Amino acid sequence: MTTSTEDLLARRRATLGPHSPLFYDRPLHLVSGRGVWLTDVDGVEHLDGYNNVPHVGHANERVQRAICEQSATLNVHTRYLHHRVVDYAERLLETVDEPLDRLFLTNSGSEANELALRIARQHTGSTGILVSDFSYHGNTASLAELTTGLAAQEALGDHVRTLHVPDTAHGVDPAQLLADSAVRIDAALESLHRAGHGVAALLVDPLFSTEGMPRLPAGWLEMLGQKVRDAGGLVIADEVQSGFGRLGTTMWGHQAGGLVPDLVTLGKPMGNGHPMGGVMTREALLDEFGRNNMYFNTFAGNPVSAAAGVAVLDEMAERDLMAHARRLGERVHATLARIAAGSDRISAHRGTGLFFGLDIVDGVGAPDAAATKRLVEEMKRRRLLISRIGPQENVLKIRPPMVITDDEATLLLDGLEESVGVVLG
Repeated sequence: MTTSTEDLLARRRATLGPHSPLFYDRPLHLVSGRGVWLTDVDGVEHLDGYNNVPHVGHANERVQRAICEQSATLNVHTRYLHHRVVDYAERLLETVDEPLDRLFLTNSGSEANELALRIARQHTGSTGILVSDFSYHGNTASLAELTTGLAAQEALGDHVRTLHVPDTAHGVDPAQLLADSAVRIDAALESLHRAGHGVAALLVDPLFSTEGMPRLPAGWLEMLGQKVRDAGGLVIADEVQSGFGRLGTTMWGHQAGGLVPDLVTLGKPMGNGHPMGGVMTREALLDEFGRNNMYFNTFAGNPVSAAAGVAVLDEMAERDLMAHARRLGERVHATLARIAAGSDRISAHRGTGLFFGLDIVDGVGAPDAAATKRLVEEMKRRRLLISRIGPQENVLKIRPPMVITDDEATLLLDGLEESVGVVLG
């Protein structure tokens, strides 16, 4: 028996409560997916232009098979030897640069960021954290204290300092932005020292996706990382959204931006929907932490999860998905530039590779959240699924599964251009 959308929504609210977020004015009731397509309860197909969790496509056959075959054989924790977890660790560590050569496995991005912060605090003997002024890195208690981009009752921790991310998209002189930002970084770090916290870590998403994908001045990320190191802190690159080849030019966002991290945190795309997370780091940090802490994780690194992770990497390699993201991304961004040039309600196009969007403004150039929401709803009406981000919620957020084809991208972009015409005129 099929449950109606209204009945299911009522049951959800009666069990999960009314505060668990849902997309769209009328929530989408999904029953299946394949590739970049999602099918709703009425049998209607929607093109998924939003989800980076099914990195190699919804219901990917290789990942399904790997999970099922391993689950039918053995699934235990890492306190027994099994080749799957070692195979995965070796494969994953091949994708990063020296000195990153060790891996902790977790179950989620939140858990990965929590562990990375713990390692940084113990290594430095400090507690101070630097984040951007509109960011999200997870939902644990300590991460809530440094969340600036979502609602959280926890106050910003006294040990946290925020940093505005410079954006060259609107014609501001990059050299001046870089100089002004350097002064602010120095002031934030000095404030942490003056307050007695010291500097434990910088925690950033190298693409700054929650922040609206700003166009960074050349050299800014490299400068930021070096200033944090000079202040005694470690650099944590949160690659949950920008990693795994999505940017097209590099496997990881920090590689594209010139940031050299001490720790790299992972999550969502690792298992194509199977819950996985991780922290890549260097041998000295892992050994220091391991000598002083009995760290283990019952479910992280189990053979089924490792099999899923290997299958994702195999699929990426066999289909050359990073090169696909680069090639298709070039076409996408050329189209976005043309759409933006044709409307005074679009102030910039954003992103890189297969993570992109448009900056929506009103008639006088101010961020227009209401119009951006209408665009998202108009796209949904056309059965094209996207979302929005940014401090003013006026940047369209589009990041389809990496397996999107040229023809599917055409459907998405044509629908976007038509929706812009309907909503923005």
